[in-house]
Amino acid sequence: MTAHHPLPPECRVPRVELDITAELDLPRLSEVGAVLDRILSLHPAEVVIDLSECRHLDAAAIGLLLDVQRRLTRRGGVLTLRDPHPRIRRILDTARPDQPLPIGDSAPRPPSGGGDAFGAGPVGPALGRARVVTRP
Repeated sequence: MTAHHPLPPECRVPRVELDITAELDLPRLSEVGAVLDRILSLHPAEVVIDLSECRHLDAAAIGLLLDVQRRLTRRGGVLTLRDPHPRIRRILDTARPDQPLPIGDSAPRPPSGGGDAFGAGPVGPALGRARVVTRP
């Protein structure tokens, strides 16, 4: 479950969630990297990357995730990897980066509808969600 983080002044959105549904490896990295660059341009307070459907990532992908974490941390933001498959957890444990990537378990998804795009209304703050479907 992700913790509530106060919104630093330079952040524009509270949280953006991204689902990775395929292997995260070098051939797919440019597509995913472009999506992450766009997400980071929103200056989110928190980025949650759901890895529950991802079955493999390579060293280049770990490098990308560490870069996203570094960029977020510099701005006072937080990166969380949600529900990585046990195989992904083993890969991350084996990589042993100096700055471990935070891993969280499933959290209930926010209800859809009810508020406007700017977070007004009964639902609370707007959450961005993106599903990255890469080409084989």
